[in-house]
Amino acid sequence: MKIRSTALVKGFRQSAPYVNAHRGKTMVIMLGGEAVADNNFANIISDLSLLHSLGVKLVVVHGARPQINELLEEHNYSTPYHKGIRITDEKALNFVMQAAGRLQLAITAQLSMSLNNTPMAGTQLNVVSGNFVIAQPLGVDDGIDYCHSGKIRRIDSQGIKSMLDHGSIVLLGPIASSVTGESFNLTSEEVATQVAIKLKADKIIGFCSEQGIMNDDGHVVAELFPREAEKVLQKLESQYDGDLEQSSGTVRFIRAATSACLSGVSRGHLVSYKEDGALIQELFSFDGIGTQIVTASAEQVRQAEIDDIGGILDLIRPLEEQGILVRRSREQLEQEITLFTIIEKDGLIIGCAALYPYKEDSMAEMACVAIHPEYRDGDRGVLLLNHMKQQSKVQGIGRIFVLTTHSLHWFREQGFTEIGVDGLPMKKQSLYNYQRKSKILTLKV
Repeated sequence: MKIRSTALVKGFRQSAPYVNAHRGKTMVIMLGGEAVADNNFANIISDLSLLHSLGVKLVVVHGARPQINELLEEHNYSTPYHKGIRITDEKALNFVMQAAGRLQLAITAQLSMSLNNTPMAGTQLNVVSGNFVIAQPLGVDDGIDYCHSGKIRRIDSQGIKSMLDHGSIVLLGPIASSVTGESFNLTSEEVATQVAIKLKADKIIGFCSEQGIMNDDGHVVAELFPREAEKVLQKLESQYDGDLEQSSGTVRFIRAATSACLSGVSRGHLVSYKEDGALIQELFSFDGIGTQIVTASAEQVRQAEIDDIGGILDLIRPLEEQGILVRRSREQLEQEITLFTIIEKDGLIIGCAALYPYKEDSMAEMACVAIHPEYRDGDRGVLLLNHMKQQSKVQGIGRIFVLTTHSLHWFREQGFTEIGVDGLPMKKQSLYNYQRKSKILTLKV
């Protein structure tokens, strides 16, 4: 009796390529004070622990805005702002250090938990905090002294990398020391941005109250290029009159991720701190759940390379087993890899097609067309076909033909017309498999 696959098994199978893709990668997690205060925070910690167990190198940068404001209110003490930045005098610095210190200890304690009845059972994480960030004062601007509000002077990136290479999670906060031994209040987004840039991190990840960046219809914007993100940032900032301290987690993350991406960090992710498992869904599912800020589109069409063979095989094997595609060996793929075009998304191959030229007949065969089941609702087949047309024109080929047993109607929809075996190039006629009874269709390029 065949056992039915469960949702759990399906989830494991779908996430496996992402586990391999993320292993050994460096991710900077921007964890605002709002996320730490939320009821879902314990689940976020469990997800960070899971990422670490899967071989991801983590730098966690926490903020403390709401906690600082709460402490100031308790002591009936207010801090003025200049150009959206809190002026941190000596008394205010004590409250800032209290709030930030408490959070750092709380996060360290949560990451150290390994009770048997928790998702972190059996884990032993080393959490390292230290003077990896050196600060300097912001100084005086327009006659206003920022006092103990500062900015980054330098980052000990080698020290952080050493800790990550030894399997530790590095935890950084908004307080940093200067070379003169003073402490300064920094913004967590500046720390996260600069650390991601200096480490040449693979990702910067942030949390906000919503699922990501929302459009006017209330739907999540799945992907933004940095320049597009800057326009969104300008729109959102206008709602806060440029007040950095009062701006939302979304605004602060867009500012951080955009700067990081423009400086070489390939990808930023923004997810909700309220939804359990949002981080895992974003990183380990096909379409994610939040918003990505990317330097290049997460999905691209390109010529296949020798390193793509494993991904192509994973894509076409199920279709070969169903008899939809003719089986190809790894050796055959190695020999023909330059003929293949692939669609790649987040490092995973979700579509492929090959173009076999018969130049003496001014024809070419489009073969081994496959789209991952999760992505068949889009126009990726059309995307591959258009790419085949362009390649054919470059090679001086005037007509494309296909042999299909299951996709006759789709090819007809794209303008293909059915022909007989005698319409094939002579070399292909001798190879035609009459047992498969494949339909033959052709299209003028």
